[in-house]
Amino acid sequence: MRGTDETSGSLFSYVDVEERIPARHPLRKIRQVVNDALASLDAEFEALYIDFGRPSIPPERLIRASLLQILFSVRSERQLMEQMDYNLMFRWFVGLGIDDPVWVPTVFTKNRDRLLTTEMSRKVMAAILAHREVAPLLSDEHFSVDGTLVKAWASMKSFQPKEDATPPEDEGPGDPSASNTTPETQPTQIKAETAPMPRNTKPHRNAEVDFKGEKRSNATHASTTDPDARLYKKSPGTGAMLCFIGHALMENRNGLIVQGDLTQADGHAERKAALDMVHRHSPGSTRRLTLAADKGYDAGGFVSDLRKACVTPHVAQKARYSAIDARTTRHEGYALSQKHRKKIEEAFGWAKTVGGMAQTMYRGVERVRSRFIITMAANNLARLPKLLAA
Repeated sequence: MRGTDETSGSLFSYVDVEERIPARHPLRKIRQVVNDALASLDAEFEALYIDFGRPSIPPERLIRASLLQILFSVRSERQLMEQMDYNLMFRWFVGLGIDDPVWVPTVFTKNRDRLLTTEMSRKVMAAILAHREVAPLLSDEHFSVDGTLVKAWASMKSFQPKEDATPPEDEGPGDPSASNTTPETQPTQIKAETAPMPRNTKPHRNAEVDFKGEKRSNATHASTTDPDARLYKKSPGTGAMLCFIGHALMENRNGLIVQGDLTQADGHAERKAALDMVHRHSPGSTRRLTLAADKGYDAGGFVSDLRKACVTPHVAQKARYSAIDARTTRHEGYALSQKHRKKIEEAFGWAKTVGGMAQTMYRGVERVRSRFIITMAANNLARLPKLLAA
């Protein structure tokens, strides 16, 4: 017998949201780990709020919502709230009931300087890694480090001359010995209009400009949209762009990110951030560690600093003037480190294709850093269901 296509709405629902989520859904394990990690940070959350006044949105829900936004590639907080209004799985993960109202997107804006900070992002990542089921997956001896460019939320047209800036003699983007310009590959300065603007007319808001033939440098120019962004390129064959550099420290056993950071783009930033992350992860460690990296980290000062910190530098050798010699490369562990270090590119690829870090939508190095670190934590969470099942 054919059924009738009639819609009859029910006034009440007797099915719990928990029962609507499949028992084998990967979000179940992720939610369990996140809830346990946030429970361990209860004292940290308590210190951020006063004891009186109107109750706020629970900080645990805001952090779970931010992780959900990254895991499902939701473009903005406004779209996240829209989906949370009708998506039962989103409500279940964040901790909202069917009848609970969602909050307005500006809640994220108001809490960005208090809760969604770099310090709290690092604490959330550390709490997830310290979970009783996650900690056995980590290596405490062998690590890899690398950096990736994060495009800034600023256009090249916003890169305008600074006031009273003197041009440098010689600079080049991505050149550690200089700062940021090469006449052949660098985008050049916007040409100034010499003709007077007629009265009662407005310039075109997105007028075409020609950068050819003029130099622009971080010493003489700055972005009016995001002054923290820097003109930079990582390789000679690519064009410079306004960006930041994201850094990650990965353990080599399962490829989980144990430390994250983000700095202004600079030729020395990757090596400096690598040392900071090693010291932050293993402060005052007397156990011999290994750190794998690509050729960009093959510098005498960096290798010397690692050895002073009781870290064996498994850095890829340059063809000429390498700081790594046969004392390091003759061991089998060096070849293994060079093999495993490439897995860090998977985390960067996930962060850019899924986590939305190909081009950040935030301005200022502090906000972009906080978002990058929580994205690295979300990358770990996305891998946990398969790792724990295995």
